[in-house]
Amino acid sequence: MKRSGPLYTLLGGLLLALFMLSLNATTGEGSSSYGEDSPGAASPAPTSAKPTVDSPSPTPTESPSKKPPAKAEYAGRTDDDTSAVSISIRDDKAIAYFCDGHNTESWLKGDVKDDGSMHLTGKHGAKLDGKLADKKVRGTVDIDKKTWGFTADKATKPSGLYRATTEVRGAKIDGGWIVLPDGKQVGILKEDGTARKAPRLDPETGTVMVDGDRLTARPVVP
Repeated sequence: MKRSGPLYTLLGGLLLALFMLSLNATTGEGSSSYGEDSPGAASPAPTSAKPTVDSPSPTPTESPSKKPPAKAEYAGRTDDDTSAVSISIRDDKAIAYFCDGHNTESWLKGDVKDDGSMHLTGKHGAKLDGKLADKKVRGTVDIDKKTWGFTADKATKPSGLYRATTEVRGAKIDGGWIVLPDGKQVGILKEDGTARKAPRLDPETGTVMVDGDRLTARPVVP
């Protein structure tokens, strides 16, 4: 019995050592650091992606309508081929002449809008409504309660509109001429208010003979 004492003491020491080793192992597993890889560390909150907003596409700019030429002449005949019309444009102003070559005529003037439309007026309620397109003016003329449709094509010199106003031997002379693109002329000459067919004009020089007197007609501009 006396020899078993040391054996019990040795077994008790071994058991105590095993218990301490087990306790240390358990305590080590529970320890943690605050590093990103620590098992107990909270994961960072996911960053919300900011939604991308598409910028609206710019509205295409409408092409401005083609403006009338700053300087142009037009000449043509009425639809019934009884009269002629000539129009002279400078910037946004226009002057026109209607003439049947006998006794009916009218001078008209007014503005030309950016879209090529025009509303010209003359004496005694005369009016011309037209629209410029494709190098020509298409419209109507109203004089003395009568209406004529017309088409005036773009004209180049010597075609166009001419006028002569002067006094000869005490008589007041007022003449208007339309030189058409084909070279034909339509005009009226008034002497003290009495109308007659205008004598032929030389469009190259602007000269015209009236009862033996040489007069000069000039291109008409607004």
